[in-house]
Amino acid sequence: MIEFDQNPPLLRKYAELVCNSGENYVANCNESVMKECELPLIDLGGLTSENKEERDSCAKAICRASSEWGFFQVVNHGINLQLLRKMRAEQVKLFEFPFEKKVTCGHFNNSYRWGNRTATCPKQFSWSEAFHVPLNKISEEPSYGEFGSVREVMQEYAAAMQELARLLSRVLVNNLGHKKGLLEEICDESTCFLRLNRYPACPISPEIFGLVPHTDSDFLTILHQDQVGGLQLTKDSRWVAVKPNQDALIVNIGDLFQAWSNDVYKSVEHKVMVNAKMERYSIAYFVCPSYESTIGSCKEPTIYRSFTFGEYRSQIQQDVKKTGHKVGLPRFLLHSQLM
Repeated sequence: MIEFDQNPPLLRKYAELVCNSGENYVANCNESVMKECELPLIDLGGLTSENKEERDSCAKAICRASSEWGFFQVVNHGINLQLLRKMRAEQVKLFEFPFEKKVTCGHFNNSYRWGNRTATCPKQFSWSEAFHVPLNKISEEPSYGEFGSVREVMQEYAAAMQELARLLSRVLVNNLGHKKGLLEEICDESTCFLRLNRYPACPISPEIFGLVPHTDSDFLTILHQDQVGGLQLTKDSRWVAVKPNQDALIVNIGDLFQAWSNDVYKSVEHKVMVNAKMERYSIAYFVCPSYESTIGSCKEPTIYRSFTFGEYRSQIQQDVKKTGHKVGLPRFLLHSQLM
């Protein structure tokens, strides 16, 4: 298959990994994946209801899903559907630029990436490309160059996601008896990220990873995906395929919220599987603190030792370099056996 100019050389890189490792790996997912199912669906209109019981019921549903699933969907989330469509259109235009232009332009704070540069074998490889954009770079005019049309829409999109993230985090923090603005004190537009993802159609197998299994290293993630599907997560020790819902946004708990909540909320392993015939698009908003921020616990006795976000990120990078995969929170358990 000849790859189009817009595509990164994923097929060539995958072939190199197969050759160098002697391993032709595809994820053996068919036997263990449950039927496609819907995540808990929560109508956020309940949070602004004049009825206290409806407000409390909505908040409880958010917290219950965060504890039992680590993932949930939201509707009536307050983000204009026209804005979501505009952002998707700009995202598609962005990825239509030739690969060489994307990889060399240096725009968006050099945020373009593809595949997985640390992969040493096929099972560590992600069949995808992305722009991982710091929010504080969106407003910088020089960052856009030929991609200027995306600037205004991305700013509006990020601001809307930030408001939704604040709303959800207040509910989750308040549920554990803390002041509602706790996360806002350490997470703002200077520390959060937008990640624009594209998963090209994969000619090899639908069992190749579009994004390798992982947990998110943030507090909270809000995802807007298309109708192609491919997102899977672990539930009761099995992989579950998530049924796309064009009217909903997906929310998931990150490692930092799990640590801060003393394991009340769950950061769940998830992955993306490719589609053999169709490309897939998604946009993720990551709620992150500054690298200097200390992640403690909402109560004592604590399960994890205190650590800074910078320390956590550094440990992840060390583990990936040494072992090829992220270890994450187990490294920071007070009584961890990991060395």
